[in-house]
Amino acid sequence: MSKALRLGIMGMSPGNGHPYSWSAIFNGYDATAMETCGFPVIPRYLEQQRFPDDCIDNARVTHVWTHDPDLSRQIAKAACIDSVCDHPDDLIGQVDAVLLARDDAETHLQYATPFLKAGLPIYVDKPLALSLDEAKALIDLQTYPGQLFSCTALRYAPELQLDAGQRARIGEIRCVAATVPKDWDKYAVHVIEPMLRLAPERGRLRKHCRWQSADRIVVHTEFESGIECQVSTYGALPVPISFRVMGTTGYCDLQFSDTFRAFRAALQDFVDGTRARDVRTAPQEMLDVVEIIELGRSS
Repeated sequence: MSKALRLGIMGMSPGNGHPYSWSAIFNGYDATAMETCGFPVIPRYLEQQRFPDDCIDNARVTHVWTHDPDLSRQIAKAACIDSVCDHPDDLIGQVDAVLLARDDAETHLQYATPFLKAGLPIYVDKPLALSLDEAKALIDLQTYPGQLFSCTALRYAPELQLDAGQRARIGEIRCVAATVPKDWDKYAVHVIEPMLRLAPERGRLRKHCRWQSADRIVVHTEFESGIECQVSTYGALPVPISFRVMGTTGYCDLQFSDTFRAFRAALQDFVDGTRARDVRTAPQEMLDVVEIIELGRSS
């Protein structure tokens, strides 16, 4: 067996518990300490798993840094992390790869730059960026292809993928409509990326329309192939993360349901790509996602 991969995790941003959940997927967790993480859903889905059997093999989060030392120590206790760092740059030379577990995309270029320049593989939490300019700047900092990994874990959710029977039943895909709760900047990516993967032959985006009412945003896009995709973020309304995929002979409804499975699959792919030093999220895929995010931010 190869040497265990040492991972450093950085966080956290308001409302985002990924430093806790991602670390637990590698390390297991302290059930009592995790109850105080501030995200009640995390201990609930962790307790449904079998640890250590469900941990990712041969990789461990060994170091953590956040802006608040007390918070860093709390994460370390909850997710069994050995070392707390005083500064993000302290991770360089101590770990083999970095998990940037913040979803405030406006900080990603700042935090990711030192690690990209140092040649460390880095998983940047979704969304990679809020503009194409910043996304391209991050991609251009890579010292080798595949160094930068970024995605929503929902791209790996099997319940958001069509099987052969569903594809045969609905015929040629002509339209995909997706809904997600909360705000556009942080949550639209959860449906944009799986939506684009449902229609890989769509071609380039050629036109779009945007609507906004209060905290709700809808972006309707049309691609060169004629395929249409619509993303709706519903703000405070408690809607599910769901898709309606419409084809020439029928339609199919898909709904997200398994957070742990999706997170684990995404983290496993990052680890596998780090070991193989190959591309797991192609730059153009990342740019296609950010292109729609940027369209949704401009009136």
